[in-house]
Amino acid sequence: MKVLETDRLILRWLTPDDAAFILELLNEPSWIRFIGDKGVRTLEDAKKYIVAGPMKMYSQMGFGLFMVERKEGSIPIGMCGLIKRDTLDNVDLGFAFLSKYHNKGYGYESASATLKYGHEQLALNRILAITSLDNHASSRLLEKIGMDYEGTINMDTEELKLFASK
Repeated sequence: MKVLETDRLILRWLTPDDAAFILELLNEPSWIRFIGDKGVRTLEDAKKYIVAGPMKMYSQMGFGLFMVERKEGSIPIGMCGLIKRDTLDNVDLGFAFLSKYHNKGYGYESASATLKYGHEQLALNRILAITSLDNHASSRLLEKIGMDYEGTINMDTEELKLFASK
């Protein structure tokens, strides 16, 4: 199901048919370094990740992580969306892209559209985002889309930067 459209991108719900892309994305060195190893090593693992993660959140919350595709050629390039974690009081914005699509403006385009969607369509007053302390590119992107750095928090024994949008 299509959720958002920007000048160059379509953001839509993930399905088990996206398993090959998820397998590739979750094994990117930048994903493992900044987000963590999810143990997704096979297409079956990727399907389980999609069903237990994004699809479960769609059914529970009406939102989740969305597939980001380039309009031209319907090429999957990353994920961007909103997540409700038990460990945070508010919904947070998350994103990740295949490395070959870094530094092309896709993160900014999808994250700013998702933030606007969260505020305007879902009526979320406060949206958070978290990054690892050394993920400077994501920190810059969050500030560029208008989120404010609020300090650090500890989650799962890891210290993370916390950003918020009001």
